[in-house]
Amino acid sequence: MLRSDVGHDCPACRVLDLADGVEDGRLYRSLVPRIGDERRLIRKVRDTQDKISDGITTFSGSMPFVYVHSVWFVLWIAINAGVFGASLVFDHFPFGLLTLVVSLEAIFLSTFILISQNRQAERSEVRSQIDFENNLRAEVWAVHVGQVLGIDADHVEAVIRRSIAGYMEDGHLSRLSTPAN
Repeated sequence: MLRSDVGHDCPACRVLDLADGVEDGRLYRSLVPRIGDERRLIRKVRDTQDKISDGITTFSGSMPFVYVHSVWFVLWIAINAGVFGASLVFDHFPFGLLTLVVSLEAIFLSTFILISQNRQAERSEVRSQIDFENNLRAEVWAVHVGQVLGIDADHVEAVIRRSIAGYMEDGHLSRLSTPAN
């Protein structure tokens, strides 16, 4: 039975409520039942290491990062060129230690960026799955509704294909997205 506080007593709402297999008064469901709410999933995935990685990635892609490194390089080179006195020099030209430090930093930064990109790819995959399921569900419903209304599905498909072809001819869509006939 529908929850009385929801107040959806029409047959269509009942069908929507039963779509997820549970009659609970909700006219929506998680489109990916094994995953649930995408935001909740993403929050679970983002543990402390992920937050650190995202923080480093965010900072490394910012102008303050460029400014800090510019100052660091200028100071390093100035100190090691003897500008502040020969007693402070610790990395003689051609600055091998600086090269080593910068190389190690590049390795770690690229790793942090890859970690963040992989997690973003996982989020995109979840969204893509949800989009696919939404599109499939909408298409199935549209065909059934159209059939009940007596609309010729073949005619509609022909109009859609001609419209997409015209849109592509105008250069709006990539040639790679041509629908299969």
